[in-house]
Formats: sequence, structure tokens, C-alpha cells
Amino acid sequence: MRHARRRIVRRAARLAAVGGLLIGGTMVTRAVASEPADAPAAPHTLARSASGAGAGLVERLGSERTAGHWVGDDGRPVVAVTDEETAGSVRRAGATAKLVRHSMSELRSAASALRAAPRVTGTAWALDYRSNEVLVRGDSTVSRSDWSRLTGVAEGIGGFVRMERVQGTFTTRLNGAQPILSTAGRCSAGFNVTDGTDDFILTAGHCGPTGSVWFGDDKGDREVGKTVSGSFPGDDFSLVEYAGGKAGDSADVVAVGDGKGVRITGVGEPAVGQRVFRSGSTSGLRDGRVTALDATVNYPEGTVTGLIETDVCAEPGDSGGPMFSEGVALGVTSGGDGDCAKGGTTFFQPLPEAMEALGVRLIVAGQEDAGQGAAASSPAPGTAAPGAAAPGAAASVPGADGRTLLARLTDRRNVGPGLLVVAGSLVALVATRWIRAEHDRKAYRQQYSATWG
Repeated sequence: MRHARRRIVRRAARLAAVGGLLIGGTMVTRAVASEPADAPAAPHTLARSASGAGAGLVERLGSERTAGHWVGDDGRPVVAVTDEETAGSVRRAGATAKLVRHSMSELRSAASALRAAPRVTGTAWALDYRSNEVLVRGDSTVSRSDWSRLTGVAEGIGGFVRMERVQGTFTTRLNGAQPILSTAGRCSAGFNVTDGTDDFILTAGHCGPTGSVWFGDDKGDREVGKTVSGSFPGDDFSLVEYAGGKAGDSADVVAVGDGKGVRITGVGEPAVGQRVFRSGSTSGLRDGRVTALDATVNYPEGTVTGLIETDVCAEPGDSGGPMFSEGVALGVTSGGDGDCAKGGTTFFQPLPEAMEALGVRLIVAGQEDAGQGAAASSPAPGTAAPGAAAPGAAASVPGADGRTLLARLTDRRNVGPGLLVVAGSLVALVATRWIRAEHDRKAYRQQYSATWG
């Protein structure tokens, strides 16, 4: 019986040592291979560098010799050029050159001519870099006479203005990101920002005028804050000051539904062809691609310029919600046409322009400052290669269960403890092997001496 108990104890000790080796090895290898659980995840750079290279070439070569840039299907920068000499410069820089007829100066001149024409509600236009055209759209509310008059303006500009009718109506998406409600309707919270003293929600300007009071529920029991400044039409952004002055915990996280969120690590400018994500209180998390920049939309309430055009869907109530990619904040939802059943076009107010006008900085992960986050303000291209982009690092929203056991094991700070577990397990394993070998030697000597005697 005593020998049986010894065998059980030795076997249990060996199993514990082997288990310690496995757990310690997992802690070390997963922690080294993963990002820290609480640190901001670095955005993928596959197309961040591509977009930066394209923007740099366009700036260096000038608007008379180029006509925009975008991220190609292979993730490489593509630059539209007007002559072979410029194309050679682009290729020597490692980018793809596409020869086009019209320069950026001509495209912008055409857009200016359209803005100078009599305003037609329900129309929108943007510079289509890929087709080297100015694309003009008219929704179902535009009458035949108005469309005919605008077509005449386009024909007078030149053959590179393309006219296109669309179903649906271009409207602001008033009525995610968490829902916020007021007497004006329902919108979605965008990004948390700070002026260094107080914290705010940056959302769409059409959601409500200055003085609008916002609540977190339809009963009016939980006041979120009050709109203190904004711009609409012309632009489409506004600031909602938190009732308590601070954004609170998880200020660097935007909600994407089901108690989950995405941690925001910085602010940037999008590139045509980039995959982006949008969150809204009506339709949740949706994705698509940037199709054009510097878009103009003639809403019934007024004209807004300088918008980001995408093929991401949106619905009423999604207004003001955040657009981002790889954890980089890009804009807030302005409006569009269609819905998430049949698709459509959605426009976004660029974030860097809005923050500069409002004098605020984005609250991001990494530093305890003015709302439990670091304030970032320097724009950087926030793109990722087509098909490779993701919303960003997963995070929990307030009230949700955030860190799991796996997250703790894969924390980079657990490398040291993991090594200690491995070392202790090795010592235990060697000790059990030595004890067993010593016991076997003693048993052999006893048996041999008894036989010899």
C-alpha cells in the first residue's frame, strides 16, 4: 500500500510539472506574439505607407501634373498623372502610374463651377480619381427640369463631368456608437474629444443646434450633455459637452454593438480605395470602401462640402456615429441615400478638419489625461490594404465583461511570470525524476545485498 501511494504521488507531481510547463510556455509565447491587452494596438501599415507615398508624390509633382491617388487592389499606391514624364517619376518612386487626360486643377475647377450654379436640393458631386471625372448624382426628389438645367451646366464644363441618377433620397441620418436623444431626434455618439480641461462628444452638426440637451435614454432620466458649438450647413460637426465634464471610463472606445467596442489609437485622413468601418445606434457595425473625397451634398437643410464619400450603408439614427479603420478615427456620419438592406452612398465629415475648427483633440488609449486617454491631434493616413483592414483592437464598453483569462495569459507583462512558471516546472520535473531514480537505486542495492548475503 505504501509503495502504491508513493507511485500516485510521483505521478501527480510529474503531471503537475508538465502542466506547469504547458501553461508557462503559453504565457510566454502568446504574450510575445500578441499586443498588450491594455496598450493601443498599432494599426496595420500595409496601405498606410501606400497612402502616404501616394500623397507625397502628388504633393511633390503638383496638381497640374497629377489628378489624385488611391490604394490599388494589390495594396500599392496608384497616382493619376497627365504625361509620360510624370509617370516615369511615379514609377521610379515605386508606385503605379495611371495616365489620364485631366489634371487635379481641372477637376477642382469643374467642381467650383458646379458649386457656383443654382443650388439643386437632392444632388451631390465628388471627384472620382479612378475614372478621372467629376461624378454628379441626383436623387429621386430632383425634378426633370432641375436635372436638365444641371446637365446643361455639366456639358458647358466639359466631357469629364458624368451625370448619374440614383434611387432613394440624400438626407441627413438624424433620428453605433451609443444612441443619444433630444427633442430634435436620435443621433449616435461619435468620438470622445477634449480641450485639455473638459471632455466632449464630437458628433454631426445637423443633429441639433447649440443648446440642445442630450439624454442616454428615451425617459430623460440620464442626461448626457448639451451641445455647446458646431457647424451646419457648410460643415457637419458639433460638440456635446458632458454633463459631468468628463467622459469617464473607456473614453477611447467606440461601441460596435453587443457590449463590444473598438479601441481608438489615433486620428487620420482616409484614402480612396481604403476599407473603412462605421458604427451607428440604428444599424450597428458596417463596412465598405472610400469611393471619393472632397464631396459636396445638397441636403434639404443646406449644402455641405469637403465630405468623404463611401459605399458603406447607413440609416436614420446613425448620424454622428464614428467611421474608423484599424483603430484610426477618420470621420463622423453625415448623411446619404439608401439603407442597409439595399445599400447606398454615405458621406462623412472628416475628423481632422472638425477638431481643428473646434479646438479639441481626440481622446485615445495610452495615457491618463483629461478623460482617461491621451489626446491625439496630428493627422496621419489611417489606411490598410484592401481586404486586410479590420476595425481595430477589440475592447469592452462600460458595463461589459472586458478581460478574459486568455487576455491575461497573453498580456506581454506576463512574460516574466511565465518564465518563472517554466523554470519552476522544470525544477519540479527534474526533482521527481531524481527522487524516482534514487528510490530505484536504493531498492536495487537492498535486493542485491540480500541476495549476496
